[in-house]
Amino acid sequence: MKKPQILVIGFGDNHCTDRAYDLAYEVGKEIAERGAILVTGGLKGVMEAASRGAKSEGGLVVGIIPQDSKASANPYNDVVISTGVGHSRDFITAYSADAVIVVGGGSGTLIEVCAAYLKAKPIIALVGSGGVADRIVDTYLDDRCLTRVVGEKEPRRAVERALSLVK
Repeated sequence: MKKPQILVIGFGDNHCTDRAYDLAYEVGKEIAERGAILVTGGLKGVMEAASRGAKSEGGLVVGIIPQDSKASANPYNDVVISTGVGHSRDFITAYSADAVIVVGGGSGTLIEVCAAYLKAKPIIALVGSGGVADRIVDTYLDDRCLTRVVGEKEPRRAVERALSLVK
């Protein structure tokens, strides 16, 4: 059986709060402790925090970056996929995931959430992490009702929920 691939998305470097960084770190640790693969956008902020957390537990981290050079990736990635396609990479990250956990985030995060939603991927928003996560919790993104964004208040519960929804 293949290991589940959990995408963690959220605030980039310039907008990441200390709280979101700490929560993402815990999410990354929880993903690694359960033997799943962490997928992120490979850069700083929430992506770096989750990657750092996963690495602290010996987890496997895949970073899918928008640039065409691996030099832009955070140092906690085991595998770096340099796409060179800018924000279009948000579809690659979303389509590569079995489930998505949202920690804060802005408009770039919303692009990834929408891409995952279009494929009816399980989406878990970490309540209290700010940004997009708090705005979309417990909603459907449109009238198609493809997948409800589920809210969880704790990193451990968010990861448990994500893994329970993986098909």
